[in-house]
Amino acid sequence: MIFAAILTASIQTDFVPVGYGWAKNSVNTTVFREASVTSHGATQYTGYYNPDGEMVLAKRRHGMRTWTKHNTGIKGNVADAHNGISMAVDGSGLLHVSWDHHGHPLRYATGVAPGSLELRAKGPMNGEAEGNVTYPQFFNMADGGLIFFYRDGSSGNGNLALKRYSLEGQTWAQLHTNLIDGEGERNAYWQACVDADGAIHLSWVWRETGDVATNHDLCYAVSRDGGLTWERSDGSSYEGKINQANAEVVSRIPQQSELMNQTSMAVGPDGRPIITSYWRPEGAAAPQIMVVTLTDDGWRTEQASRRTLDFTLRGFGTRGPPISRPQVMLGEDGPLVVYRDREFGDRIVLLSKQNGSWSQDLITEKGVGHWEPTYDRVVWRRKGELHLFHQPVVQLDRDVVAEEQPTLVSILEVKFDRD
Repeated sequence: MIFAAILTASIQTDFVPVGYGWAKNSVNTTVFREASVTSHGATQYTGYYNPDGEMVLAKRRHGMRTWTKHNTGIKGNVADAHNGISMAVDGSGLLHVSWDHHGHPLRYATGVAPGSLELRAKGPMNGEAEGNVTYPQFFNMADGGLIFFYRDGSSGNGNLALKRYSLEGQTWAQLHTNLIDGEGERNAYWQACVDADGAIHLSWVWRETGDVATNHDLCYAVSRDGGLTWERSDGSSYEGKINQANAEVVSRIPQQSELMNQTSMAVGPDGRPIITSYWRPEGAAAPQIMVVTLTDDGWRTEQASRRTLDFTLRGFGTRGPPISRPQVMLGEDGPLVVYRDREFGDRIVLLSKQNGSWSQDLITEKGVGHWEPTYDRVVWRRKGELHLFHQPVVQLDRDVVAEEQPTLVSILEVKFDRD
């Protein structure tokens, strides 16, 4: 049952087309792309695989509808939906790109000059722990530098590694080869965000094997010194590696709870994190979008959605569940959560919390297949506008490639009327 209006008057949407992309799986639209779209100054950047599997980089001036596009000629293994494109722009305006990873040696390049879409030759960062990379993610730091998270290892047996890029020296340093230790028995599926004070917030779920059904427990850590040392929400320090025994569990979630990989995070001006994912709460008839918030009284878990469409999350390889992993952000009036749901025709759903209760809007009129949300964090922070990477795609279980024609890649601009 739809319990809120579709495309309410307070929400305006606009699609800004970029070009046609590969749509036979979700490689362009996985939620763990960080970032699929980002900005520096007055310029917005995005990247995607075209119908031939070649990496295309694009940029535009904000407010313009025309994109400058550059086909890099670099082909990725687009048959594997893990192999997305991660990108960032450092404080000098230089583009950094990492692509095509699922247990592969690092693939990384920078632009030939600030503002350029043309890449230098592929090369190492600092050469350490770069032989088995999955889920590469860049995050911008306030000093213009970058941090780079990635998994070193495999599903059910991997460690979280972290590098930092110095803008002044234009060099990468290895901060951790094993920040979150899987101890050879499990691995962490994480997400991070950087707050206005430069603190790096990290949340994750554990997985015991390659089977998604073994995901469990939502955990948290924060670094206030650029990623060197880490602590819990109460200020107590993690001594050495973070592992299952010493991790701060912020929401206890058993295995076989339909808990999906990864989390999404945002942090408000007060420095308190908010985390979202989906799982089946105890006694619920269907998996729900759940939100975990740090309050004066500790961590609070609440249900944001009222879904009725049930499903079971089991098996190995990429899955194609009827809902996407969600993204959370904090607006002027409270938290917002974006996801896609087959219960509503695979349209994009916006959950918002005002006056203590959650409401729902559908912000697209057509379905987007197995799309998952990623957005321009810079634009959101500066303007409070949600610029989503948008492309309808198909994702079949166990990485089977669908017979799907190319679809249009766009930036979906969502603006909120607060008058």
